[in-house]
Amino acid sequence: MTSRAAARLAKLPPARTTKVCVDRDIAIPVTDGVTLLADRYHPAAEPNGLPLLITRTPYGRVVEGLLARLYAERGYQVLVVSCRGTFGSGGRDFQPFVNERADGHAVIEWAAAQPWFGGKAGLFGASYVGLTQWAVIDGLPDYVKAWAPTVTSSWFADLFYPGGSFALETSLTWIDGLSHQEAGVWRSLLRAPGQKKRVAAAAGVLPLADADATITGATFASFQDWLDHCEPGDPWWTPMKFDTDISAAPPASFVGGWYDIFLKQQIEDYVALRAAGREAVLAVGPWHHGSMGQAGLSMRSALWWMDRWVAGESAEAAGGEPGPRVRLQVMGTDKWAEFPDWPPPATRQRWHLHTGGGLHTDPPADSAPDRYRYDPADPTPSLTGASLLAMSAGPKDNKARESRSDVLCYTSEAMADDLTVAGPVTADLHVRSSLQHTDFFVRLCDVDPKGKSTNLCDGILRVGPDHPPTPDGGLELHIEMFPTANTFAKGHRIRVQVSSGAHPLYARNLGTGDPLGKGTTMVAADQEVCHDPKRPSAIVLPVLAEPVRP
Repeated sequence: MTSRAAARLAKLPPARTTKVCVDRDIAIPVTDGVTLLADRYHPAAEPNGLPLLITRTPYGRVVEGLLARLYAERGYQVLVVSCRGTFGSGGRDFQPFVNERADGHAVIEWAAAQPWFGGKAGLFGASYVGLTQWAVIDGLPDYVKAWAPTVTSSWFADLFYPGGSFALETSLTWIDGLSHQEAGVWRSLLRAPGQKKRVAAAAGVLPLADADATITGATFASFQDWLDHCEPGDPWWTPMKFDTDISAAPPASFVGGWYDIFLKQQIEDYVALRAAGREAVLAVGPWHHGSMGQAGLSMRSALWWMDRWVAGESAEAAGGEPGPRVRLQVMGTDKWAEFPDWPPPATRQRWHLHTGGGLHTDPPADSAPDRYRYDPADPTPSLTGASLLAMSAGPKDNKARESRSDVLCYTSEAMADDLTVAGPVTADLHVRSSLQHTDFFVRLCDVDPKGKSTNLCDGILRVGPDHPPTPDGGLELHIEMFPTANTFAKGHRIRVQVSSGAHPLYARNLGTGDPLGKGTTMVAADQEVCHDPKRPSAIVLPVLAEPVRP
């Protein structure tokens, strides 16, 4: 009954069978003598020889087991493996990223040696389960024909330190879940409603090195590592960068969300694969991490991709183009737009910040800079954003943020016609700060005729004394924001927020330059944002020639 309901929700094609067998707690030895546990799902009538799908997860085999059953009902055998140190698999406590390459290759080699293996395999899974695929992408055997790494990244360092800041809310949410996940399903469900309050309490702790104990009740070794190895280029992360050799990567299917924590890195991974001449497709919808719409499309896309490249059911499976490689659901509409690749063909249009809170395509006139004070003791709230904490993620009305004195807003005139932006978004700011250590945060919003301001995408940049000053002593900043796709409908307005924080989405900048995990002293920053002919600040939007209309 559960699989039938899930299949209907995910809009999967009809099952070939409902009779599925599960071989539980299979022992898989890996190279250093540790034993991993796995479950194998397969149609009861065909125990051997079917195409094999492999997924490795640190989150237990229950959720992935539901996916495995759905895929087994549609003609596959599926191996669900618990990562080292989780849910019965051997080894010390779970160490994110560290053992995934060696363990992953060992699992694939072991599976190929089993009498039930039929000679073809594929990999699938989302989030960390997607990273376990990236970990083995170098040197895959030829019998691994495809993979589906959805809402994930080849290198989690980029997730933790966006723009040199620290993704505090996502980090705390993850360790909160990891620390109690083996206590049982019911206990996890009982803890869920209080997670936002627990994360907020931990995010307010200084020094940050004490935040893990606040939320989990104990020191969490990985969290301490993330605080200790936060400088750009820290070699601690090098062994866990899994995109160093993608020259022989099999065909990949990516699914992302406009508010997903991995979106920016995932698109960069897609672009890298295409630049290396590898086959890949990308679909992005209006979702945050773990949302139902994203999960449904991920399931459908992975199944279609495996049917094409692993099962080889159609004549085109041996080659040929898969159609438009990039499909984007355009927010502000209910439409999907198709493009031959990323980025979509668009004109990079500069929308300049003007005095009095204006936003125009015309360059600014002479004007005095706008000013605000950022006080880390009263940090500018994030309200929402690309967060792992579902209750704090996705599109929300930004009225509460925009009413604060430490947030500058620049708003366009009402659109005379529909305008669609689709692709990378950047911001170029000319600023001054009273401190050498500070942050600048930019958010793009869509304002409807009633004044509701809905966030579309963000970007942050942490500035230190090594950032080169301009001749007049200011700073010229280039901020890479999250990509987006949105139609600003006729009558709507474009709004750009500029501030110096988004807490607890990102760790507040204390203004002192103290180590990330150790600082307790806070210093307020007096900030200036310039918008004059010599120092024109702007957001750069990718505008399509023809709008996608609601």
